[in-house]
Amino acid sequence: MIAPARIFVPDDAAALSVGAEAVARAVAAEIAARGLDARLVRTGSRGAFWLEPLVEIETEQGRLGFGPMTPAEVPALFAPAPHPLALGRVEEMPWFAGQQRLTFARCGVIDPLSLADYRAYGGLRSLARALDMAPAAIVEEVAASGLRGRGGAGFPAGIKWRTVAATEADRRYIVCNADEGDSGTFADRMLMEGDPFLLIEGMAIAGLGVGAAKGFVYIRSEYPHAVRRMARALALAREAGMIGPDMLGSGRGFEIELRLGAGAYICGEEMALIESLEGRRGQVRAKPPLPAVAGLFGRPTLVHNVLSLAAVPTILAEGAAFYREFGIGRSRGTIALQLGGNIRQGGLVERGFGLSLRELLEGYGGGSRSGQPLRAVQVGGPLGAYWPAALFDTPLDYEAFAERGGMLGHGGVVAFDDTVDLAAQARFAMEFCAIESCGKCTPCRIGSTRGVEVIDRIRAGDKPEANTALLRDLCEVLRDGSLCALGGLTPMPVLSALEHFPEDFAPARPPVAAGQQGGTAHGRAP
Repeated sequence: MIAPARIFVPDDAAALSVGAEAVARAVAAEIAARGLDARLVRTGSRGAFWLEPLVEIETEQGRLGFGPMTPAEVPALFAPAPHPLALGRVEEMPWFAGQQRLTFARCGVIDPLSLADYRAYGGLRSLARALDMAPAAIVEEVAASGLRGRGGAGFPAGIKWRTVAATEADRRYIVCNADEGDSGTFADRMLMEGDPFLLIEGMAIAGLGVGAAKGFVYIRSEYPHAVRRMARALALAREAGMIGPDMLGSGRGFEIELRLGAGAYICGEEMALIESLEGRRGQVRAKPPLPAVAGLFGRPTLVHNVLSLAAVPTILAEGAAFYREFGIGRSRGTIALQLGGNIRQGGLVERGFGLSLRELLEGYGGGSRSGQPLRAVQVGGPLGAYWPAALFDTPLDYEAFAERGGMLGHGGVVAFDDTVDLAAQARFAMEFCAIESCGKCTPCRIGSTRGVEVIDRIRAGDKPEANTALLRDLCEVLRDGSLCALGGLTPMPVLSALEHFPEDFAPARPPVAAGQQGGTAHGRAP
């Protein structure tokens, strides 16, 4: 192989977990030993986790991929013979070529802490344009794009932005909810580690649009790599004048502060997050007032998750009409789908709304990792519905999922083969709610604990019909009486398991804890 100018090795947390640091050291040692005029560049991940560590080499033919790489196989990268782990041009691999990457276009491609790289790949064009626009025009561009909140509810972003901008106040705030706590999700982390300036630019544009001079990124402490990456990126952005009192020499200011959560799932709920930001215990507040009217410190607050804010630069750079070209119906733009569980090709897939769940699981995921048939999938985190194969042809669209009793949530997709015990999974949902409840409302605090007990009685054969009816009644109380989505959505996985997999609730086998199943996070050993 011809001596390359640059060799790219990811330092994304997922890649590091499978040996990327050792691979990077081996690459650096080979460059030094051979006296090559080459540079090692650490990137984020492209999201093809089954190929990590994915090493890329810059050549005249483009960037060639090799993976999953090990330190022992690094020397062969510099040999003239073909490498056994060669993948060809990364962009031409079917798994990547079929995607529509807008938000994640730079992840795994650039040095995430290089503003020069960020600019070279289109960064800061949007902020420069926003600085020349009237605030109302920025808001209307976002509204016209059809962007909906990517944190789970799918609420139209334009309505939030208009409300915050129109509410009279002496100051307003932007809050980025980076407390990514759903099982099977990693898109927020991957973007913060792989393209942090995109999030910073999106927040700055949001501040210009709604009239906020300060923003907060609330990030979970379980993401140490992302925390360090964001802290360094913010410092570099200030030094370069991207944020601060004089953004890009415009005389207009916007500042961002990083805050760490303490591991409470409930702080992913916007009002509990605001309570935590204000220095109190993360507990849900009753609504109204909504955060857009009276949020952080009682001021109008625009609360979005990472992917919602990270979509804004694309909208401003390319225009609302361009963004609306992706997707179907009322679900516009692209969605970051995170494939996990018992799946052969796990990772992040970004596509316009509308591809089917089957296309995702089989076309991108390659079926189950175990080789057994896929029996169920849970979309939308630990409170999403469990769906059977009969529903796999459902398009990934907010309304289509809602019509069938499911939700897209944050785009997490956890697959299960035919060894899964869905009664154990339903029990896990109730137990999860009991553990993570903030304790403020009775249905969530008490109802989830009683739910675990009722499921155990059903599985033990104790008056199964009566207890199943009781479980359904209890789910109704949780759904209608809880203050927030934690208690309100817990019935979704429970009732879907009862509806689609009733045979798993028969007392034919002793209960198995969900975490002990199948060699994955959610499977039962055969």
